[in-house]
Amino acid sequence: MASVAERSQVSAFMAFFIIMSMQIGIGVLGFQRIISKTAGHDAWISVPLAGAAGHLVLALMYWLLQQADGDFILLHQQLFGRWLGNVLSLAMAAYFASMSLVVLRTYIEVIQVWMFPDLRTWEFSLAFLLLCLYITLGGFRIVVGICFFCLIIPSYLLFTFWFVFDYTDFYRLLPILDHPLSNIVKAAKEMTLTMLGYETVLFFYPFLKSGKQSAKWAHAALLTTTLFYTLLTVLTLAYFSEKQLQRQIWATLTMWKMVEMPFIERFEYIGIANWLFVILPNVCLGLWCSSRICKKVLPVRQKTALFLVAIGCFLGTLAIHDRTGVNMINSILNRIGFYFLYVWLPCLAAFTYIRMKVRGKL
Repeated sequence: MASVAERSQVSAFMAFFIIMSMQIGIGVLGFQRIISKTAGHDAWISVPLAGAAGHLVLALMYWLLQQADGDFILLHQQLFGRWLGNVLSLAMAAYFASMSLVVLRTYIEVIQVWMFPDLRTWEFSLAFLLLCLYITLGGFRIVVGICFFCLIIPSYLLFTFWFVFDYTDFYRLLPILDHPLSNIVKAAKEMTLTMLGYETVLFFYPFLKSGKQSAKWAHAALLTTTLFYTLLTVLTLAYFSEKQLQRQIWATLTMWKMVEMPFIERFEYIGIANWLFVILPNVCLGLWCSSRICKKVLPVRQKTALFLVAIGCFLGTLAIHDRTGVNMINSILNRIGFYFLYVWLPCLAAFTYIRMKVRGKL
């Protein structure tokens, strides 16, 4: 396994919190409209379907890591040579940096639309990225601590969905399987962006004290997020009619309008503010993975790479001016994530299997 000092490692069960904190992000606020556009009231079936596919890919990731002694960058080099392997690894660095960019810019748009229309993008982006830099410079264990606390602190928001039940009609989910299977599968594909995050295990695996034992915790995290997204989708489909849902870009925020408390008039403001805790580990771990890859591939310190990646993310947020641009970067990352998880990783597994077969290791 890639040599990592024990003082920099964390327990295997922390994989549960790392993966969950990465998967529960900005997509929670509005993924329902995207999948219902294709599968209608059967969209809830697409979520466990996407989760099942995720479990297969996650198992494949662990198999690949075991063949490369826990070093995914080494796997690229073994299969494609040092030069091309490093180029492919740098493409992964760009992928994780893009993930941080998409999460941050989408969250800024939510704030601008729902709370502060006059908020300038660069102000929030700069302040938030400085916070992320401060956290990430502390090392991987600090980032994991943020993943843990930023998953626990806003978890009370789950109880707020109880207020929505008085306005739901679960007969809207009937008849079940009323849409073609191809539409349900296509909607599962559209869930890719929302489910992204568990692929970070490819790079934080060496930082787990018992990497092999972390597999059960990683699968438990994926199962938990799948159940969460499934239940939220069912609740959303029971609350909105199909036509109403197509007019709701941020369906979860709209449902929060139903929360009634004597001391809070607009609870969605509370939800949006608390969602900063949710996206914080998304951005921090994305920056950490990207800078870690650069450190392993290029003759550069991780601190230097981290600053460069953060600057790139900051400039990226400035280049996206409106809703059209936000939609575009979300669609691009969804497509890239799908091909990486369901095309590239199986191809790597096939190449690895052939290589082992040729060398007589099977």
